[in-house]
Amino acid sequence: MNRIIGVDIGTSLTKAVAFDDDGLAIAEACTPSELDQLPGGRVEQDLEQVLGTVATVVRRVAAELTEPVGAVALTGQGDGVWLRDEDGRAVRPAVSWLDGRANALLAEWQAGGVAAEVFRRTGSGMFPGCAGPVLSYLDAHEPETLDRAAVAGYCVDAVLQRLTGEIAVDVSDASLPFLDPATRRYDDAAIAACGLTHRRDLLAEPAAPRSVFALDARGAELLGLPVGLPVTAGPFDLPASAIGAGVRKPGDGILTAGTTLACQVLTGDATFDPAGEPAGMFLSTPNEGEYLRAMPAMVGTASIDWACRMFGVEVGRIGELLAASGPGARGVRALPFLSASGERAPFVDAAARAQFSGLSLEHGPADVVRALCESIAYAARHCFDAAGLSGTLYACGGGVRSAEWTQIFADVLGRPIVIPSDPGVGARGAVLVAAEALGEPFDAERWAASSRTVQFEPSAAEFYRSGYADYQAALASARQLWRL
Repeated sequence: MNRIIGVDIGTSLTKAVAFDDDGLAIAEACTPSELDQLPGGRVEQDLEQVLGTVATVVRRVAAELTEPVGAVALTGQGDGVWLRDEDGRAVRPAVSWLDGRANALLAEWQAGGVAAEVFRRTGSGMFPGCAGPVLSYLDAHEPETLDRAAVAGYCVDAVLQRLTGEIAVDVSDASLPFLDPATRRYDDAAIAACGLTHRRDLLAEPAAPRSVFALDARGAELLGLPVGLPVTAGPFDLPASAIGAGVRKPGDGILTAGTTLACQVLTGDATFDPAGEPAGMFLSTPNEGEYLRAMPAMVGTASIDWACRMFGVEVGRIGELLAASGPGARGVRALPFLSASGERAPFVDAAARAQFSGLSLEHGPADVVRALCESIAYAARHCFDAAGLSGTLYACGGGVRSAEWTQIFADVLGRPIVIPSDPGVGARGAVLVAAEALGEPFDAERWAASSRTVQFEPSAAEFYRSGYADYQAALASARQLWRL
């Protein structure tokens, strides 16, 4: 049997996985990507370096397999802007979704109604690192760069172009911020609201669901695989993770506790409240008539990495720290907005910043870390309340490797959490989409069956219900101060 290699091109790590017939990993490899943190809130990546990571992990996995490679299925980070020429070469370093150079511009758009207008038309709120403000900023400050570009796309389609020579974009990537979810076509009025009508030709048209491409000679040489090998590209990592984890029914959701904190809920309804707070994403999926209401907060495990660095503690000891400070963190409270570009869901505010309260000389690192973990769980509840979670909740990402933090999530959310046994759910989702596109037989339920469930503790859930109300009050107060 031929094996499909799933490739998840993350912000800081690229991972390739091949799965057996039960959806369990039989070969995998990962390698880090380089993220350039520059002055002025700029965050960029080098396309050539990213391509090198893809080649490395695919070659390693292919070498481990005893069966032939039947296809390569790509997924990866979304948002940002990856500008390329007609040959797929970068005309400038890729602007990451973490980038904050457009903070001031987005604030102007929020005050002037541009953000609300785009949300009213597409159901997606804009944040500094998404295509709307980034392209507008570059148009004002680097017009010559846009003049040299043939396409303004995303990470996955940038890699696809270099592997196959094709210029295309998955409908999930195209969803933010210009796509009308009901028609799956760009809304020209949303593009015009961002002042980008004259750059409309840089936006590749969304590919048909489950499109299949083929390795060209350049891509085959890069990966060490045959010319003509099938390649699929998308959906990007958020919807791919939902598919890979087992989200199947409207109302089901997935919590991704990774670098970002992504909360998604599946819906069969393309309608949304156009007067609601312009935040989050309305993502089209490979299935017609199915969408993901996504609320991806900016910072998840990156917050814990920061706290551990501050205290000189190994991240692997987070469980000990959480166990050393009980629910409520001995009175320490936090707001978890540590990103330099603010927050993007379930509200957008480039000025959002973290804060801690209730600290005294009696407190230690365990209390601060516990307060931060609890506040991230409160942020997840806020996101799921906005997204409309009503069914089964799945979870994945580095954060749920900690049993103690996973228990906090379950208790704060007041519901069981289903955790797939294989952590590579993004790559798994990409492989499932590719298998369906190629007509390869697979049992989706069988793939999703290998999992465990973390139950919430009723007494802790009651305690955190009060804590969540306090969190909401503190957030409302902070949002008033951020406007000053």
